Amino acid sequence: MNRRRFALSTVFRAAIVFPEIAVFFRCLTRAYGPMVFAEGDLLGYAVTTALYAIVYMALCAAFRAFKGIEYRIMETFLSQVLSLAIAGVLLYLEICTVGRGFLPILPGFLALAAQTLYALAWAVALKRTSLRLIRPERLLLLAGDRKGIGAFLKKLKKRRSAYAVARVMDIDAVPRDRDTLFAAYDGVIFYETTPEQRMTMLLRLIEMRKAIFLTPGLQEITLEGFGARHIVDTPLLKYEYRAERFWYNLVKRVMDLAVSAVLLAVLSPLMALTAVLIHAEDGGPVLFRQKRVTKGGKVFTILKFRSMVVDAEKHGAQPYVDGDPRVTKIGRLIRRIRFDESPQLWNVLRGEMTLVGPRPERVEHVEKYTAELPEFSQRLRVKGGLTGYAQIYGKYNTTAYDKLRLDLLYIERQSLRLDLQLLLLTLKVLFAADSTEGFHGPEEEAARRDGGTRAKKE
Repeated sequence: MNRRRFALSTVFRAAIVFPEIAVFFRCLTRAYGPMVFAEGDLLGYAVTTALYAIVYMALCAAFRAFKGIEYRIMETFLSQVLSLAIAGVLLYLEICTVGRGFLPILPGFLALAAQTLYALAWAVALKRTSLRLIRPERLLLLAGDRKGIGAFLKKLKKRRSAYAVARVMDIDAVPRDRDTLFAAYDGVIFYETTPEQRMTMLLRLIEMRKAIFLTPGLQEITLEGFGARHIVDTPLLKYEYRAERFWYNLVKRVMDLAVSAVLLAVLSPLMALTAVLIHAEDGGPVLFRQKRVTKGGKVFTILKFRSMVVDAEKHGAQPYVDGDPRVTKIGRLIRRIRFDESPQLWNVLRGEMTLVGPRPERVEHVEKYTAELPEFSQRLRVKGGLTGYAQIYGKYNTTAYDKLRLDLLYIERQSLRLDLQLLLLTLKVLFAADSTEGFHGPEEEAARRDGGTRAKKE
């Protein structure tokens, strides 16, 4: 991050944090404090405000609510609203606990409304100021394999306010005078390159303090699972087997049971209404059942609300495309907010799935992808999940190869902290229209299928 970007980010972070905390503090001192704390109890006010600040800033970090320079206005605004709302609810419950009873909710609601309006103004100001003062980083893209590069560049254009690919060239075509080439750009993207192709260039780019991005190979992702061990004076890395830790899996299962049970109870009225609407539209079955594969290759029946016509796959399995005529009216709505997946909370409760993990694939897809990508079988080391890395950072039309890389990154980095962060980010994804985006045409469909060829080259 250059100095101007860092300075702007710091100023705007302070410009959102302090006013939002000040709104909470005013609401606390004017409305809730006199009902809960004794007169002159400064410690109670200080502790409550400090707790709110900690929770709010932690949520902002999880939702990336301070990244307004890189992200779109509505994305930043949504992150702020979710952070403010969750922090507000948690502190409201904490105040009610101290006061030993539920307190009027209106003051808190009005405070949240004021915070939301300010957050919108802040997000707009940040984006407009950054566009005026900060130019996008000019990047050189060095390609080891050009398959799928068009779709990759198209995705990068969505971040064009922060990054701009100024030139694309094959990595083998880099001239001997690399310093002159690199000096013309702010950073370099290594796209589908091997460690051997880029190693000497990486060292020089680090010396030149350039921004460096690379798409990792499957073998490199496996290295994420290693941790340093200082047994002798020769450096050693030991594989951690994070997916097999007893206490992690025990706490994860307890969390699965608690969260799925609560959500099923809370969502049951809406689920019942959805079932009635699905059946009323065409008289077909409410649920869609399908065989999926989970940990250890075990096959189970996944549950979903039916979002397509009854005979949607009479001509065989076909990927969803934007404007797919097979989708029903109610199906289009529940797919948009991913509510069609809610019956899978029952799969989680039964232990067939977990809240966070790689999405379980269809039996035939597992067989197909494993034949093309032997590493695909590594996803079966863990239980299939309701949400996961690929669902948060990918989309419906993300290629099979990229989804595999995202899933393996999760498997190698597993922790309760990461699980909680992904659960929080799932709330944000529910409101992101492009997360359910289907395939647009033959170019994206071809990109979806090119993973096997690329993996075999590694």
